Amino acid sequence: MKRILFLVVLILILLPVVYYFLSGGNQQKPLPVINPVDVQSEMVDPEILRIGKGHRIGDFRLENQDAQWVTTADMKGKVSVVEYFFTTCKSICPIMNSQMQRIQRKFASNPEVRIFSFTVDPDTDSIEQMKRYANEHQAKSGQWHFLTGKKSELYQLARRSFFVLKPAEAQNLGDAGSDFIHTNNFVLVDQQLRIRGYYDGTDPQEVSKLQAHIDQLLQEPQ
Repeated sequence: MKRILFLVVLILILLPVVYYFLSGGNQQKPLPVINPVDVQSEMVDPEILRIGKGHRIGDFRLENQDAQWVTTADMKGKVSVVEYFFTTCKSICPIMNSQMQRIQRKFASNPEVRIFSFTVDPDTDSIEQMKRYANEHQAKSGQWHFLTGKKSELYQLARRSFFVLKPAEAQNLGDAGSDFIHTNNFVLVDQQLRIRGYYDGTDPQEVSKLQAHIDQLLQEPQ
């Protein structure tokens, strides 16, 4: 009788534990899906500021460091990390792209992960200039794209898709020594072209968190 009672008590204790695991309690918390209303308002084009659902990265067609056309189709179905930078930046860009190299090293053998570095200074950042910069950072062709093109398209993407440039960015570069005010954020984009996170690209701990979240998106059901 005591043995039966012991088994009953043991089952009652174990049932909640078993239910917790079977119900997915041990799964990671899903990453948020970020829409314009969730972002600092000055980073967003006013026309789409109030959109709270269904935001996707818009269409683009730009050239990379290998003089190849890169479009939204190259991002769709992949987990992507996005930044805005310029090759002559002497402040945060070298730090950001040193951290981006960490991401490339970790996922170098994974074709499901891609990196997109958009310039904010296409007047300076020609294909040849981007190629030199890509080589300096050991960028893997086909995985890490350094993109240049028309300033209007680059800025529209920044304000209407990725939310990484302030309005002052629409101004001219000015003196050669002056810096842009572009954000230091890396943007995580999922396979469905949705924004899933922003990370400080100058902070190694933030970039480590980004790497973990890339792994999480790779395992997320599509």
